[in-house]
Amino acid sequence: MIKTYASRTWTYLKSLHLTIILLALLMCLVVLCTLAQVEMGTQGAVNAYMRSFIVWKQTGLFPFPIPVFPGGALVGLLLTINLTGRTLELKRTWGKAGMWLVHAGLVILFAGEFVAGMMQVDTNMSIEVGQTVNYVQSYKNMELAVIDVTDPTWDEVYSIPDTLLAKGGSIPVPGTPITINVKRYFANAELSNLPPGAPPSMATAGVGTGVSVVEKPVVSADNDMNQTSAFVEPVAGGHSYGTWLVSVALGAPQSFTYEGHTYVLAMRLRRQYLPYAFTLKQFRHDVYPGTDIPKNFSSLVQVVNPSRNESREVLIYMNQPLRYEGKTFYQASFGKNDTLSVLSVVENPGWLLPYVSCVLVSLGLLVHFAIVLRRSLKRRQ
Repeated sequence: MIKTYASRTWTYLKSLHLTIILLALLMCLVVLCTLAQVEMGTQGAVNAYMRSFIVWKQTGLFPFPIPVFPGGALVGLLLTINLTGRTLELKRTWGKAGMWLVHAGLVILFAGEFVAGMMQVDTNMSIEVGQTVNYVQSYKNMELAVIDVTDPTWDEVYSIPDTLLAKGGSIPVPGTPITINVKRYFANAELSNLPPGAPPSMATAGVGTGVSVVEKPVVSADNDMNQTSAFVEPVAGGHSYGTWLVSVALGAPQSFTYEGHTYVLAMRLRRQYLPYAFTLKQFRHDVYPGTDIPKNFSSLVQVVNPSRNESREVLIYMNQPLRYEGKTFYQASFGKNDTLSVLSVVENPGWLLPYVSCVLVSLGLLVHFAIVLRRSLKRRQ
């Protein structure tokens, strides 16, 4: 009974009928994802529709989101199983060598998308002319940085991700005697000066004592950024240092001192520090003569990597990224009257798989065409 059910299931999973259904679902997902980009932004829509197993939707009928459509990850997984099953049905002969290569290339293509969806990390590096930067930062995700600035030549940075701050409670900061008590967390908020006669702020120290905080809905559009904020209480040695307001909307540094060490509290975009540094030597923004149409963006950077004893200049420009230490640096944007260059940084362990897939599919089609042509010529003879 179980064997018969499993056999029927496998037969359907590798059927052409399922292939057509999955391709239709994939086309619907592409349309839905494209429409959702207006409200959710590109990355938000891709994550919700193409890189999830189930598409969830919040409706007025239930207080929680409900599943409304199969996600791209589920459709892609079933397509991979379907394609693998159909490939195994091919005869193991030289006459089918081309089709074997084509099917293998398509399977690798789906596998590459799974790797990208699960493991790809997108960040950016903003760097001004003459500035040296040794970190990349997230587009959306935030962190509370606790920075020991006691040594004037070196900062010790400890960070707490926003996902942990959202849970609240007490958070020990590893490597320090400090514990952060999260009093209240805002994924997005609007800050303004505290009006006369208003209730006092929750903050008892720092610039937050004179700031009013109003919670706002979370935004996800590409050009919008959440003003993540929180009221936190640093505790060290059993002593409280007051309640502080930390927010990405606050530019003023806030610090306290414990046993001769000065700690700065800052809410900022999440950073990943690198074992090497980039110095922007020159940025060029060329346009076509007589127009404002961009012709070329390019950044001349000096890469300094002490672990490799390396120091060299590299030109990064449109369609010519720099691949270095597992990351790919693309020329993405600019600002500050052409003195600021923004590099899009992508870390994708499976970046080579689509190229391998294209080579296999192309080679498979050529082999299949050659085999069919040879048969046709033999028939004519």
